[in-house]
Amino acid sequence: MKLVTWNTQWSRGLDGHVSTKRIVDGARAMDDFDVLCLQEIASGYNGMPGAPGDQPAELQALLPGFRLFFGAAVDEFDREGRRQRFGNLIATRLPVSLVRHHPLPWPPDPTVSSMPRMCTVVTLTSPELGTVRVMTTHLEYYSSVQRRAQARTLRALHIEACEQAAAPPAAEFDDSPFQPKPHTQQAILCGDFNMEASDPAHAEIQEPFTAPSLPAGGAPDQRLQDAWPLAHPERPHDPTFKLFDKTYGKDPAAFDFVFVSNALAPRVRRMEVDLRTQASDHQPVLIEFGD
Repeated sequence: MKLVTWNTQWSRGLDGHVSTKRIVDGARAMDDFDVLCLQEIASGYNGMPGAPGDQPAELQALLPGFRLFFGAAVDEFDREGRRQRFGNLIATRLPVSLVRHHPLPWPPDPTVSSMPRMCTVVTLTSPELGTVRVMTTHLEYYSSVQRRAQARTLRALHIEACEQAAAPPAAEFDDSPFQPKPHTQQAILCGDFNMEASDPAHAEIQEPFTAPSLPAGGAPDQRLQDAWPLAHPERPHDPTFKLFDKTYGKDPAAFDFVFVSNALAPRVRRMEVDLRTQASDHQPVLIEFGD
């Protein structure tokens, strides 16, 4: 199974041109992906640089055979009553069984600008991996207080899902919202975390956990771990931000990560960053899983 994650900067390249086609073509140039996780997808914000259109609709047209799930972290209306949405999107050609959108904490921080953040979760079935929970997110850039609260919540969402998988609800109803759900401890968490690997929040996401709500003995630890060292133990992360665009600083850094649960860690086969494209201010990341 191959997954690409990319902060698209609403599909705006460093040339100022907005093109969802260029984003899709760039992701496909990395490999024939099964799952595409995109951050900073816009709809209705015609006043933003490059005047992005209805990008979820554009992406659906560009990805025949894929189902798209758009999680709008921001969902608002302008002065004329026109809807404006901004958030994350997961596209996949694999069978999907469950979709959830989790608003992340937004504690007040009056010292900086900020906006709501979201984690979109799609549970799908891969021929190689079985049932997998794919989570994509985009954490706050300007507020470390908010970003750390959001990182803690991502970990809590994963713990809750693992507890549900180990001790699922009673299956007493069919063909209703109470029907059994595809709970799994196999998880991928990816996106733009707006922090470097040295940030304390990066370590917090990976902290081991116990599941006190489970029966005695619990279940094997399914902590999330950064997948880059699994694929490249010999070198630090390739940069994914500030490589070409120096608006936010001169030193390139890795802000875009893929975390995997322990159940998937042995299945990581390859991980790459496209260090050439300038279709966004971030670089896309590819991860491949196998037997």
